[in-house]
Amino acid sequence: MGAEAKIKQLGITLPPPAKPIGNYIPGVRVGNLLFLSGHGPVREGSPTARGKLGRDLSTEEGYKVAREVGINLLGSARSILGSLDKVKRVVKVLGMVNSAEGFGDQPKVINGFSDLMVEVFGENGRHARSAVGMAALPMGIPVEIEMILEVAGGLARTGEQAGTAASPAQPRGQAQASTLGPGQSDTPPASSAGNPARACSIRGPYHERSLPSTR
Repeated sequence: MGAEAKIKQLGITLPPPAKPIGNYIPGVRVGNLLFLSGHGPVREGSPTARGKLGRDLSTEEGYKVAREVGINLLGSARSILGSLDKVKRVVKVLGMVNSAEGFGDQPKVINGFSDLMVEVFGENGRHARSAVGMAALPMGIPVEIEMILEVAGGLARTGEQAGTAASPAQPRGQAQASTLGPGQSDTPPASSAGNPARACSIRGPYHERSLPSTR
């Protein structure tokens, strides 16, 4: 069963992405990865829950909030991808819990999110995760979660994976431009009588040339 069919079976209604409260966007796709910004329990611009875990909310209440945040994240993912069936797996999750001093059940709170991902995506919903306590979160929300998804298609071009632009392909039959300075040559030196030239190789990113050894 696909993710979209599972969402329908669970009776979940995915909301549209909430309007960002800062200078950012809900998500960015790079190649076959979708990076989703931190989401909270926010609907129509207002938090549906506020407070600190261990003071204002119980662990069980925090679990329900984390599940709601998961629904919001899935709504943003569908808005960007067009369909949750394009999600291949949940890769990495960062769960932040607004915690009172001494509260240590952040993993149990974020399980509300993680359990939802497994319900929707099955084994592909299991993910690497960090669950951490925070002194405060925006608008006093109890939970904020961000995640990375692997999605179908759209592999990054060579070079982009390392954060650099890919070099354009060299047209067939077109000579490669030389990067040598004045007075330098790509032509291997000829040997002279009594002093045979021993070639040593110098490699660069765009050329290889030979120079006589000084030995």
